[in-house]
Amino acid sequence: MSGTISLTQLVLQASVPVQLVMGSLLAASLASWAVILAKRGLLSRIQNQAVAFETRFWSGGSLAELYEALRRSREPEEGLPQIFRAGYEEYSRQQGAKIPPDDALAAVQRQMRVAMARETEKLEGGLSLLATIGSTSPYVGLFGTVWGIVNAFVAIGNVKQATLASVAPGIAEALIATAIGLFAAIPAVIAYNFFVARVERLENRFSTFAEELTGIVDRGLRGGSRAG
Repeated sequence: MSGTISLTQLVLQASVPVQLVMGSLLAASLASWAVILAKRGLLSRIQNQAVAFETRFWSGGSLAELYEALRRSREPEEGLPQIFRAGYEEYSRQQGAKIPPDDALAAVQRQMRVAMARETEKLEGGLSLLATIGSTSPYVGLFGTVWGIVNAFVAIGNVKQATLASVAPGIAEALIATAIGLFAAIPAVIAYNFFVARVERLENRFSTFAEELTGIVDRGLRGGSRAG
């Protein structure tokens, strides 16, 4: 084979197993980027909503006024607003029941934990896919490389005189599989680590807010004013 060989030619001339490996890695790369873009938008939206909601929450109004403002709002409730809604609605139900304050507070905390679990599950969605792509793509690419190199050496054994020009295309197409595997894995690993850190910060924010709301509700159940 004479002249320069393009990357496209190497891919098209590769053996079928190597082509399948390359195709699967490219599909994995596209899937990881789809998750990355969607997760970035989701985390940014929930972070911005949390900042805006906490500003309103600590503005000094009553929880009832804040709850009514949320009900009238057309914006989707995610993160802190959803946790607040779950806790306040249970608090409103417990106010009409003749049960001890400790039992009522436990019911409010239980509803907030359920809401936190749902919101956390939403935040963590897709992270397992990024972790899987990041950890397995290099090995899938290595499998394609090994297969391609084996085919190259088999081809060398079938000729009387092997030259660099006859060996290079087979080795090159094999190494492309490794390159594509790294191309799929590196962004997935970086994004996974970045998103895990952001999710942990949001989870801590949820927990802190739930504790603060628990204190306010506790005072309300025992005759305080803020939770009214």
